[in-house]
Amino acid sequence: MSDTVIRVENLGKKYIIGHQQQERYTALRDVIANKVKSFGNLIQNPKSKIQNSQEEFWALKDVSFDIKQGDRVGIIGRNGAGKSTLLKILSRITEPTTGSIKIKGRVASLLEVGTGFHPELTGRENIYLNGAILGMSRVDIKRKFDEIVAFAEVEKFLDTPVKRYSSGMYVRLAFAVAAHLEPEILIVDEVLAVGDIQFQNKCLGRMEDVSKSGKTVLFVSHNTAAISLLCNKGIYLEKGKLITKGEISECINLYTQNRVKRSGFLLEHQIIKNPGLKAMDIKINGKYEDIVYIIYTNNNIEIELTFLATLTCRVSLYGSLKDSQGQSIGIYSPGHISEDVYTVNPGQHKLLGRIFLPKLTKGRYFLELGVVNPGVQFYIYFPFGVELDVAGTPTKSGVVYEQGINDAGYQIIDGYSSLEKDSLAQNTSIYPYK
Repeated sequence: MSDTVIRVENLGKKYIIGHQQQERYTALRDVIANKVKSFGNLIQNPKSKIQNSQEEFWALKDVSFDIKQGDRVGIIGRNGAGKSTLLKILSRITEPTTGSIKIKGRVASLLEVGTGFHPELTGRENIYLNGAILGMSRVDIKRKFDEIVAFAEVEKFLDTPVKRYSSGMYVRLAFAVAAHLEPEILIVDEVLAVGDIQFQNKCLGRMEDVSKSGKTVLFVSHNTAAISLLCNKGIYLEKGKLITKGEISECINLYTQNRVKRSGFLLEHQIIKNPGLKAMDIKINGKYEDIVYIIYTNNNIEIELTFLATLTCRVSLYGSLKDSQGQSIGIYSPGHISEDVYTVNPGQHKLLGRIFLPKLTKGRYFLELGVVNPGVQFYIYFPFGVELDVAGTPTKSGVVYEQGINDAGYQIIDGYSSLEKDSLAQNTSIYPYK
């Protein structure tokens, strides 16, 4: 394999899906009754056959690629494309149906929050337990113990059972163990979306350090900006098949082109960071599209987001404008103005927002969106955001800029929002824009 550490050849994973509707539980009398009914039907119609209520579903099919030592590989694709299935096979959690994989080196995986943790054990005990699961000796774990605790920032709760940890503490400790136990290959799924922005940046920095030391990193995320910054190679999957592999920029560009103007894309790829809120519908400029063509700026982007709340909470609209390289060039967060933060009760609500874009030069930009409790937490996050295809900005002489990224530099983007309370028991009333 020379410097190839992972070789995948004709990999396939098949699942059997049942379609027969089942009750929540089946009693013995139901089993006997069904058997008698089937036998009676067979006597009345001997030629009848029991219908097959199952079908084959290939989560992966004929996937082949090589990964070399030191590669930082971003795996991208829609929900259901087979990304997580691929990581589970590479992590030896599940066996492939067809094909083969060859791995050279020790693998550390972080596929779900707290995988390998025992809820009744303390943070200290789980560090040793998870380290042992990953194949490390007690001496190695002890040598890295202080670094793991410092990274996870759980010193005060080290001797507390992890079942009492918040989701943020849980994921910090889980990632710290996986990333500090010196694996040759580090595999990380979308689990980083659980943490706050500061922790995500810390994790990305750690993975970058791991890759610079000659280790191999496989990273699945819907945040293409993070993938483009961290990874140098890419694998693009769609419906279980390998679409392309190679340079990460080429994979992201192809993926972005394939998702343009597909209804429901934003909604499908929402990341729910708090189960108390879920987006039910989203329109951009009154349409179900995730790309906006702009002849010139300054322009407005109108967002109409319907969400379902199962708790009482404070919400506000959030936006982050990024260039084609994933660098932030502006933030829209009206939450610093008290009247732009709304307290909602359980039920369905509609958040209306209008964002005034700054002066942009010709190019492609992305407006990432979210629903937040300002200064506290994200509720819903749309990692891909709205693609803005800007033709250019007219100057005083009528000439359109053809180069550059942004005239204004990093700034706070102006805008405002309002909340439409939607109740099935009464007529809808819309609060006017301020």
